[in-house]
Amino acid sequence: MAGIELSSSAFNDHSLIARRYAYEGENVSPPLAWSGVPDDATELILLCEDPDAPSGTFVHWVVVAIDPRSDGVAEGRCPPGGTELVNGYGEQGWGGPHPPPGDGAHHYFFRLYAVRQPCVLPDAPGADQVHRAVDARQLASGTLVGLYQR
Repeated sequence: MAGIELSSSAFNDHSLIARRYAYEGENVSPPLAWSGVPDDATELILLCEDPDAPSGTFVHWVVVAIDPRSDGVAEGRCPPGGTELVNGYGEQGWGGPHPPPGDGAHHYFFRLYAVRQPCVLPDAPGADQVHRAVDARQLASGTLVGLYQR
């Protein structure tokens, strides 16, 4: 399967995410850039999840229907054409990192999927629902991992 190159000007892969992007900080979404989206993709889906959360994988951001011809998103914005769904905090849009104090660094997986046909998701999907929805439809994907601890 083809790969999408996913990056951020705010942090490098497997490096610390600034407090600005955290829930207790300014809680703005980080800027992201991507390339390598297949020409036959009909939309992109963005998922940010924390598999280290004590109660199970926590969803920080789900955006569907992103324009497949786009190449990124600015800080604090919704990706072009995208619709932000409800995150694990019960809020629409981005919800920044907020691991329990004293935990080691949690891993925040930003995953961008190029799909061949739109995915139907509930308004507040769990990470497993997103994975199942894209599994049969994805043409390519890319992953960027950020770290955060309190």
